[in-house]
Amino acid sequence: MKAIGYRHPGPIDQQDALMDIELDRPSPTGCDLLVEIAAVSVNPVDTKVRASTGPQGEEWKVLGWDAAGRVVAAGPQASRFKPGDEVFYAGSLARPGTNSEFHLVDERIVGHKPATLDNAQAAALPLTAITAWEMLFDRLAVRQPVPGAANAILIIGGAGGVGSIAIQLLKALTDLTVIATASRPETQDWVRSLGADHVVDHRQPLAGQVAALGVGNPAFVFSTTATGQHFAEVVELIAPQGRFGLIDDPGALDIRDFKRKSVSIHWEFMFTRPVFGTADISEQGRLLDEVARLVDAGRLRSTLNQRLHPINAANLKQAHTLLESGRACGKIVLEGF
Repeated sequence: MKAIGYRHPGPIDQQDALMDIELDRPSPTGCDLLVEIAAVSVNPVDTKVRASTGPQGEEWKVLGWDAAGRVVAAGPQASRFKPGDEVFYAGSLARPGTNSEFHLVDERIVGHKPATLDNAQAAALPLTAITAWEMLFDRLAVRQPVPGAANAILIIGGAGGVGSIAIQLLKALTDLTVIATASRPETQDWVRSLGADHVVDHRQPLAGQVAALGVGNPAFVFSTTATGQHFAEVVELIAPQGRFGLIDDPGALDIRDFKRKSVSIHWEFMFTRPVFGTADISEQGRLLDEVARLVDAGRLRSTLNQRLHPINAANLKQAHTLLESGRACGKIVLEGF
């Protein structure tokens, strides 16, 4: 089968950063599904792994943690899906990725593809939707108010993949006032189109801009990017007893600055459940089914913003380059082999 992989980690501009390769088609066992891949999207995790991690026990490292496709075979313990079912999912960091014609995935972390979306539109959603959902509802518990705080949330990096779906989930499922950061006219328009109530510029100090809105100190802050750069501003603007969540990898944070306000800190890594096989691993499949239901009901939309065709090394290099530039808006999706 066709796939895209590499042998040596490094920058995207090295000649063998990503290569078109041929691999054996796998066979499902246990509760795995074999999925014929129709579309994949690219996430920051792809670029981080490519730059830092080589193959471990295999000849090639295959990236990709978002996909939409069709089930072609199921393991003997699989019961939720059958051949022919259309699915979408984000896979596991501990297994080969989705940048291949056929892919094995544990059915417990798979959702039924939204019927109203094509494969590319669906492939844009899983990883970011799981990340946003787990952060908002499992970690930050945004449905539980913070006494005395503004019923509001600040999303740092509102135009990125996670921010784009987080805004929509908040508007669809809560009554929170959503403040999103974006710095360029096109990204500011993007977050407004997704439902953000207010937009502030993360190239300028955030605390003063949020105070000027007149909504009060937000109960919640969700930082999707550049947490280290904005941390002091978050300490200033968040409400006492507020909840702060992050998903990126700042070099260091002195969380003692939160002590005076008794702010709680929550880290989200959507691969925790599949990597550790947690007792609630099936929650990821369940929440993807709920995301699909919300999409088909017209309450969420795909965050796809750029399509590339076909799925090959050249187009993946282009997508990685754009993502690493920090100027991507929404999701970049590759479709078709």
